Amino acid sequence: MSRFWSAVVHGLTPYVPGEQPKVDGLVKLNTNECPYPPSPAVVSAIRDELGADGARLRLYPDPESEALKAAIAAHHGLRPAEVFVGNGSDEVLAHIFMGLLDHHQAILFPDITYSFYPVYCALYGIAHRAVPLSPSFEIRPDDYREANGGVIFPNPNAPTGRLLALDAVERIVAGSPDSVVVVDEAYVDFGGRSAAALVPEHANLVVVHTLSKSRSLAGLRIGYALAQPPLIEGLLRVKNSFNSYPLDRLAQQAAIAALADEAWFDQCRQRVIASRERTSKALAALGFEVLPSAANFVFARHPGHSGASLADGLRRRRVVVRHFARPRIEDFLRITIGTDDECDALLDALRDMGLG
Repeated sequence: MSRFWSAVVHGLTPYVPGEQPKVDGLVKLNTNECPYPPSPAVVSAIRDELGADGARLRLYPDPESEALKAAIAAHHGLRPAEVFVGNGSDEVLAHIFMGLLDHHQAILFPDITYSFYPVYCALYGIAHRAVPLSPSFEIRPDDYREANGGVIFPNPNAPTGRLLALDAVERIVAGSPDSVVVVDEAYVDFGGRSAAALVPEHANLVVVHTLSKSRSLAGLRIGYALAQPPLIEGLLRVKNSFNSYPLDRLAQQAAIAALADEAWFDQCRQRVIASRERTSKALAALGFEVLPSAANFVFARHPGHSGASLADGLRRRRVVVRHFARPRIEDFLRITIGTDDECDALLDALRDMGLG
């Protein structure tokens, strides 16, 4: 460790992202990327923004992303003043942790959830308490009815994939009227209803989205938050004290085009949903317990094999999935839903390992 590190850096345990393999020919089902390309309109928008000689790239982008905010607001039936954008939902979440969560009271989030949340707490010095999921890995709204400095949870949850109904989400929001409740909806397009419709009714609600998953734009890093204007203003104060030009020209235009092509979006997500249901049934036939999923991945375990051994066996057969060596879920695999051919390769590898 460097002697020049600050005390904060010494105390951090950073988030570990999913592997991006450098080996060709692997079936990559570990990072929840969309298996299908973005809308052709996205590629056209990027080319148009570049122009013949790319001269626009010498100029800074719109620091407020006004056209993109207008497109996002129209998509959700909100106002541009209720939209905040950033480089992927992780950056948006970082600003939320810095600017909207109480640093003097413990914030609440599930004990099995997105592992970036405790990292942000350590980075910003925020006390937190992990609220246990039910034995069937569900979020129980009544467990969050206590004094807190904020509440955050993904819906559907990650890595479990389980969905909380919109009325249950609203119970959590209404149960903490004096603190901010953040609903992280990275996967909501694959089977849930967004809480964006609740924003006008709840001054303490923030809904976070990404275009990485259902819009196939993980390579461009585009995320946004939806909330009433006073919360958005708090996020803008943080953003403009850190990076006043968060989204580049190409990302802004690509995002506008992706949001406009609803037919492409719906076609891709329906293909993923169909593949998820097909793969879940096939895994169950091989003896797996598969949690109900409303995401673009499934969370599954086999009673006869450890999660680590299954992940290793699949890797040796050139299929990469995500395994978390953590209490309660160490025997589960998180399996991204790929194309049908990729899912078939997963199933064939499991059969080759003697399952089924």
